[in-house]
Amino acid sequence: MKKVLVIIPTYNESENILNIIPEVLSKSSTNYQFNVLVVDDNSPDGTAKMVEDLKNPNVFILKRERKMGLGTAYIAGFKYSIENKFDYVYEMDADFSHDPKYLPQFLDEMEKGYDLVVGSRYINGVSVVNWPIRRLFLSYFANIYTRIVTGMKVHDTTAGFACYDVLKLAQIDLDKVKSNGYSFQIEMKFKYYKKKFKIKEIPILFIDRRAGNSKMSKKVVYEAFYIVWKLKLKSIFGTL
Repeated sequence: MKKVLVIIPTYNESENILNIIPEVLSKSSTNYQFNVLVVDDNSPDGTAKMVEDLKNPNVFILKRERKMGLGTAYIAGFKYSIENKFDYVYEMDADFSHDPKYLPQFLDEMEKGYDLVVGSRYINGVSVVNWPIRRLFLSYFANIYTRIVTGMKVHDTTAGFACYDVLKLAQIDLDKVKSNGYSFQIEMKFKYYKKKFKIKEIPILFIDRRAGNSKMSKKVVYEAFYIVWKLKLKSIFGTL
């Protein structure tokens, strides 16, 4: 049986966390054992304690002292997956915008030999529900911009729903990944692209969060805008 780890970064997700965890764990089968790693940034609403109180052997938690950002949360989770010899590791939001029903579909593609499978909002047109039109346009055209600058063929470079082969992930120098937010998602996909790892996109329907507050900010948008040129230049000069 292969070991699967789903990383869920949290900051004030008490309204969602106890609902999302059992949904993820229910996807275990005779071939795959699903586990959850919550990376909590000292949520004032008690998210971490709620996870600890579950006392579930397939649920783990990393508690951090302060809000440190999405990228560093995933890096911590990636290192955890490598150190504990998981086979596959997912990125996933706590707020149900990433529907757990898609989790087995990622693994179907991974078993075909792909190294990274991305849950894409833009592979079949636009599959986003409940976003303001301004945010949808921003996301959609940011992905076009990223593809033009970097040369990546990935339609949804900012997607935060993805599954990585841990053996391939171990070949990435995670200490060199410095970006956060959407730019983190771009950087990880670009690193896979430059290593010629096999990337597959599968269509998902992205539905904006059911409860809690969005973590989007202008800083996140600006960082994503500039990171593509930084990555491009690093790849040209061999410092990626």
